[in-house]
Amino acid sequence: MIGAVVLAAGASSRMGQPKAGLPLGHGGHTVLSMGVAALLAAGVPRVVVVAGAHPDAVRHALRLRDRRLRVVVHPGWAEGQLSSTLCGLDALDHPLLEAALITLVDVPMVSPATVGALMRAWRETGAPIVRPARGDEHGHPVLFDRRLFTELRAADPAAGAKPIVRAHASDLLNVAVDDEGAFLDLDVPADYERAQRMAAGRLRRESGVGGAGVKGRTGP
Repeated sequence: MIGAVVLAAGASSRMGQPKAGLPLGHGGHTVLSMGVAALLAAGVPRVVVVAGAHPDAVRHALRLRDRRLRVVVHPGWAEGQLSSTLCGLDALDHPLLEAALITLVDVPMVSPATVGALMRAWRETGAPIVRPARGDEHGHPVLFDRRLFTELRAADPAAGAKPIVRAHASDLLNVAVDDEGAFLDLDVPADYERAQRMAAGRLRRESGVGGAGVKGRTGP
């Protein structure tokens, strides 16, 4: 089983308001619900959303009722992104869990096709880390094989997961995708405006997913 953790614990200080609840696209979606919907549409069986600074706003923003979803509140969210990741992994963990997709509320426009491509690539290769790539650029979600969970839990909170990714650079798998949403990170209002334009473009094309290739390559 592959589960997913959505990190939505931050204060959204650069956005000026909790980004999770910002409206996005059509059908009443928010920034948070758009990203979660992509995971569910790709067939992810369990999704944990980690809230922290604004738990009520995160719950309100979810807008989805699905037995596959769970929200957990991380009191220590200010300790950094890795601490929120570990909180999500602890809530997600299950004897059948083989790997976890880690993504951010900041990346709401990733397509279900990209999520599916990452899961297929991991099942075909067993790579310890699988992530979307566009040239030298890397996006989200990032899939971690279960055998790295112990390393994540032992990592320096101040350094986060990056040292683990670097340590496995020779055998991680970059999956080339044609999906702008996998690389659009909402930090400031200008990023949100860009996401709104992208969502409007998808609606005009009457398609909820973007294309995603599965041409993998190893290395950073």
